Amino acid sequence: MNLTVLGAGAWGTALAVHASATHSTRLWARDADQAAQMRSLRRNARYLPGIALPPALQITNDFGAAVRHAQGGLIVIATPMSGLDEMLRRLSADASTGVLWLCKGFQEGTGWLGHEVARAAAPGARVGVLSGPSFAIEVARGQPTALVAASSDAALRESAVQAFHAGNLRIYTSTDPVGVEVGGAVKNVLAIATGIADGMQLGLNARAALITRGLAEMTRLGLALGAEVQTFMGLSGLGDLVLTTTGDLSRNRTVGLRLADGVPLARILAELGHVAEGVTSAPMVLQRAHARGVEMPIVDAVVQVLDGRIAAAQGLEHLLRRDARAEGV
Repeated sequence: MNLTVLGAGAWGTALAVHASATHSTRLWARDADQAAQMRSLRRNARYLPGIALPPALQITNDFGAAVRHAQGGLIVIATPMSGLDEMLRRLSADASTGVLWLCKGFQEGTGWLGHEVARAAAPGARVGVLSGPSFAIEVARGQPTALVAASSDAALRESAVQAFHAGNLRIYTSTDPVGVEVGGAVKNVLAIATGIADGMQLGLNARAALITRGLAEMTRLGLALGAEVQTFMGLSGLGDLVLTTTGDLSRNRTVGLRLADGVPLARILAELGHVAEGVTSAPMVLQRAHARGVEMPIVDAVVQVLDGRIAAAQGLEHLLRRDARAEGV
């Protein structure tokens, strides 16, 4: 299979490194200087400096050539959510080529998930999402990882398995892209909340409570948007939530930790060097929740902290003072 990954950040590079062991793979970088440096050094010095790029992995900044390479195969969009619409609109409507995205979040402004962006930007394309608990560096190192490929297109789901199910990377399939995308987006916001709690040294009990009640919030929103409940017990729900809220490599958790220390958000983002999707997704999650009449108190508290309306400590205090209630979802 011919495969192209659009986006040479950490995650796109890691997946391209993995795929190049079994398929003819091209990695497209938007920046010509970055592409030239990667070809010369055989490393992605900015995003994955410790990983050698295999000789078989082709690197280019020629968008047209990268897309043509994947004709009849698979294109993977590995940009932040803010770049998904542009990428889909630049692709030609070729039904023989499947398109997956790795983006996790709600589009800023519209509040759309990836499948909603695709419906507007590329209505004739065969599309789906690849998600799950995964830090890029571990995938690049070949450490055991499990992901889920979700699409209403059975052939595309099978293409995802054929492309990536090899070595220590295991691919499961799902017919519920809505649930998979909600899980991948909301867990980033919840990771900011658990980062704040950990930064305040509230303890492991508090972390467990936030994760569990966060899962309930995620599920409520997902069901309201048409997802299937069992999806949230899977890799893109509970799995990704646990990883992102507890893993030291989590960018969104790092944002929460530093907010707890009183560091201004603008400074945190400037020093992070990578995108923390939870920051832009949080108000969009709340917007979609309000539109559906879904209560999401943890997300609401995170939004208020990010907006600067309340301090991090006040956000957690607000949650702890909520009235008692039955546990149900």
